[in-house]
Amino acid sequence: MIAVTFQGPGEVRVEDRPEPELIADGDAIVEVEATGVCGSDLHIYHGRVQIEPGFVIGHEFVGKVLAAGPGVTQVAEGDRVLGCYCTACGHCFFCHRGEFHKCDHGRVFGHGKTLGDLQGAQAGQVLVPDADRTLRKVPERMSSDVALFAGDVMGTGYHAIDQAEMKPGDTVAILGLGPVGLCAVQSAKAAGASEVIAIDTVDERLSMAESFGATPVHLTEGDPRGAVKAATEGRGVDVVVDAVGHPDAFDMACRLARKAGTVSAIGVYAERMEVHMGVVWIKALTVRTGHANVIGHVDRVLAMMDAGVLDPSPLVTSHMKLEDAVEAYAAYDRREALKIVMEP
Repeated sequence: MIAVTFQGPGEVRVEDRPEPELIADGDAIVEVEATGVCGSDLHIYHGRVQIEPGFVIGHEFVGKVLAAGPGVTQVAEGDRVLGCYCTACGHCFFCHRGEFHKCDHGRVFGHGKTLGDLQGAQAGQVLVPDADRTLRKVPERMSSDVALFAGDVMGTGYHAIDQAEMKPGDTVAILGLGPVGLCAVQSAKAAGASEVIAIDTVDERLSMAESFGATPVHLTEGDPRGAVKAATEGRGVDVVVDAVGHPDAFDMACRLARKAGTVSAIGVYAERMEVHMGVVWIKALTVRTGHANVIGHVDRVLAMMDAGVLDPSPLVTSHMKLEDAVEAYAAYDRREALKIVMEP
């Protein structure tokens, strides 16, 4: 089968790799029908997240179950399924608390030895451990483009709002309108936000956020702090989502939040940074961070997408073949696409 492998910063390669085989009773093998290029993949591509050269990357997939071990009970051979970006054992301290993203035995697809040594999903087939928790059947009428989002991007945008404990009527600001930020816009509106202020530098992304019901504000040509003050009688918003993963974005998030507000930092951070703790402390901010508990949310997110309450389909701007992954990554790096779906 063909697979996309990381070779070094700025370099991926399409190579021939052996098809996976079942190892444990709870494993399944999925024939991949669609896989996505994600912002997290771009962090690997840039060298921010360290993985071994030659490792198969990618963590988003929709496909058909080719084989399942005797311990798999929730899906069966022939089922059309989507995969969550990580696995969870279901038995450890954290899984018993519903904190599947912190599972002691959890593994992330396509992120090298540091995150579980689990080969990625940008391939013809993918081995899926703990299949009963990692996989979900795709609703019959749902396209692969839409289903792909439940296992990562929409689940992450939903988590950004859920972990902030946003209440109906709250005001929200979203910093960064990549796919996760735009999914957070939709999730905030679905949760009853009275106003969502969407901040970015790309006009097309601002327009898309506006089509989702947000108030668009250009980061440099507009006045994000002024817009927030005008919308909140000078208080600041109840919730700020940092969907960028950059020190400047986090600092702005802390300044846009009201006193006793919440900052939900869902963007990827891989380096040290300085935080003005005086701002965080004097405003009594709550800061929630970390990658998303997608397994904990996936059934709810999938149901909301099936009902049309959440609709990620406008975010898919390009379709490419898996064999053209080198160009797909280059195009995504040039910000020529919002979301690329690749098909073997």
